[in-house]
Amino acid sequence: MNFDNNLFVLLALAVAFMISFAATPMVISLAHKINAIDVPKDARRVHKKPIPLIGGLAIFYGFIVSVLCFGTIDQETMGILIGCTIIVTTGVIDDMKNMRAIIKLMCQILAAVIVVMMGVRIEYFANPFYQWFGPQYIIMEHWMSIAVSVIWIVGVCNAINLIDGLDGLAVGVSSIASISLLALTLISNNPNVAILTAAVAGAGFGFLPYNFNPAKIFMGDTGALFLGFILACISIEGCLKVSAIISFAIPILILGLPIFDTLFAILRRVLTGRSPMSPDRGHLHHRLLDMGFSQKQVVAILYTMTTLLCLTAVVISVKGYFRGILLILAVLLIIMVSVKLMGELRDPEKNNDIGYNDDLNLTDTEDKKDEH
Repeated sequence: MNFDNNLFVLLALAVAFMISFAATPMVISLAHKINAIDVPKDARRVHKKPIPLIGGLAIFYGFIVSVLCFGTIDQETMGILIGCTIIVTTGVIDDMKNMRAIIKLMCQILAAVIVVMMGVRIEYFANPFYQWFGPQYIIMEHWMSIAVSVIWIVGVCNAINLIDGLDGLAVGVSSIASISLLALTLISNNPNVAILTAAVAGAGFGFLPYNFNPAKIFMGDTGALFLGFILACISIEGCLKVSAIISFAIPILILGLPIFDTLFAILRRVLTGRSPMSPDRGHLHHRLLDMGFSQKQVVAILYTMTTLLCLTAVVISVKGYFRGILLILAVLLIIMVSVKLMGELRDPEKNNDIGYNDDLNLTDTEDKKDEH
């Protein structure tokens, strides 16, 4: 990647950040005018007062302007932009009218199919175990390529939506993941996808100051579905499709937190005889809240977990699996020691002189509807 491309990547990130940051107050005003407000009505909600939704419009606006300014609008990029527009429109309608889950799913599938038909699909990926068995590259048949790609896009789309339960959680996790994907697209020398990824990162970080606890606005399904959709597309176009060194495990690691939280949620609901799409209060962030951590502490913990997974993915893609595992073990050791020290600080019998406030503050927090 030459100097001009690197400059465009930096400009794409900066422009997306500034536009998203500047547009968010206007979106807050718009949300009040069109009554796109999240009013807490059940025990799953962590926030206690009405909060404007559709904050994802500011993220999408920053992204689309940046891409149109600095990106190359080829067939794949055009497909991504069309799919994003469908997804954002679906999110806005759902934030305003509470769209039925099956209709929302069909809209996601439609957007994914359009993107895949425009060329954004998983055609092959590296086999990380080829030294022991199997071919070095796993090449899929055309119909399987389409099916796997659509399932991946729709799955990631909903995974990001399902973790959008605390102030700043989903957009922060998505922004961290996008930085990792940006690094991989730069390594793979894919300048146009790097610009797309930089635009996503900049737009997400531009919105984040308004979404930190206590949030002034939620991004709603508008933002959560958009971020999931665009990250899924970028992981295909920027990692799986163009780089022989990157196996399917890499994007799964990068998006590991939302993916595994969603898989466990589905498994939990099925094992208890409930619909996989029924909402509950058993997500990882809920469990951490129930353990006594404050909302800000929970978000910081999950940011750290996401950063660890992303760093591991980058190390694996550059230096191999052994060094990636070594990084995980080193960080896990630090985490275990930190948790032990934190537990001692929280024990009043061991630390009578430390006035630790263990009260859980549930005011002005977000637990967005996860009826997906």
